[in-house]
Amino acid sequence: MEMKKRISLELRNRTPVEVAELVVDNCRSSDGEVEGLTDDFKELEFLSMVNVGLTSLAKLPSLPKLRKLELSDNNISGGLETLSEKCPNLTYLNLSGNKIKELSTVEALQHLKNLKSLDLFNCEITTLEEYRESIFELLPQVMYLDGFDAEDNEAPDSEADDDDEDEDGEEGGGPLGDYDDEDEDDEGSEGGEVGLSYATKGGLPDDDDEDDYVDEEEEEGGEEEEAEVHGEKRKRDAEDEGEDDDDD
Repeated sequence: MEMKKRISLELRNRTPVEVAELVVDNCRSSDGEVEGLTDDFKELEFLSMVNVGLTSLAKLPSLPKLRKLELSDNNISGGLETLSEKCPNLTYLNLSGNKIKELSTVEALQHLKNLKSLDLFNCEITTLEEYRESIFELLPQVMYLDGFDAEDNEAPDSEADDDDEDEDGEEGGGPLGDYDDEDEDDEGSEGGEVGLSYATKGGLPDDDDEDDYVDEEEEEGGEEEEAEVHGEKRKRDAEDEGEDDDDD
């Protein structure tokens, strides 16, 4: 899709002055120039034109409120002085994956006094000896180059910080959960040991003891029945003797 048509679609029934963010990545610039953008986009703060085939920024309109500009994966090799003229308040500029080779090309960014973050990753300029030191010296206002400061500290990222906090919370919860499981296992094992010890000392009856107990009950019951039978027999014998005496 052509850049001009893409920009028209991205307006979505808005006027250019109402647009604060505009993303036209992966569309096509017919002649390597910026197309469809006008000075009417004066409220624009974020503009992304990634992989659109740009070779020049000469037709970039005046964007006085623009803060962030994404131009990665194009064919830009120079003409960066246009950015100082048209986008004087830039704080973030991504030129990674372009055809920038010399420090003199980047020198044009000195007039961007508010520029804090510059990305030249995958540009040929990064192969120069002492590349990072040279850029920080040439552009003292820049704090982060290719995502890192002069001391190799990574640039802060609010989304990444949030993710780290979530991960820390999860990690903090993990050991606590493991600790509880260990406690439960210990308690269970202690209970098992007590039960085993108790059973070993005779505190719990085993199957043989239960059988012996049943046999004793059966024996006692048999003796009682036998005693009753003998008692009945003796009673009958006494009665018979009495009848014999009467007959005499």
